[in-house]
Amino acid sequence: MIARIAKIAIVVAMATIMLLVAIGNIFDYGANFDVVNHVLSMDTVPETPLKWRAITRPWLHHLFYNLIILTESASGALSLYGGVLLWRARAGDAGAFNAAKSVAIAGLALGFLLYAFGFMGVGGEWFLMWRSAPYNLESAAARFIELLGLSLIFLSLRDVD
Repeated sequence: MIARIAKIAIVVAMATIMLLVAIGNIFDYGANFDVVNHVLSMDTVPETPLKWRAITRPWLHHLFYNLIILTESASGALSLYGGVLLWRARAGDAGAFNAAKSVAIAGLALGFLLYAFGFMGVGGEWFLMWRSAPYNLESAAARFIELLGLSLIFLSLRDVD
């Protein structure tokens, strides 16, 4: 039972973090929008033949940023709902608890994909964020990848009776 409670607590904690990030981005829109703007524009990256990849249209910056916020929100909401489903199944048999994990796994995986693919892949590699001294968020993204990845691994461990 302790392992189940730990899994639920971790899922709810990650849901809370994802929702706090989304809420922060909504209510302080300009703070991280500035990062998205510079990363997509590639205006802080040293000269390179790859600058053709830059996106300079502000409406596309807003679109990208809103997709990030939507994904953070969906990750948090799915994880939180998954935590509720896990809580309801906590006293049942192992099969029922394992079956209840799917929504939480989907929420955590969505957050993982946002940071691993979205931030590290698209932002870091396609838009060369790693070459931008003031706007390199790869270490911040890596922290989320680690937390979400470890949470996914622990949650995915099969429960037995």
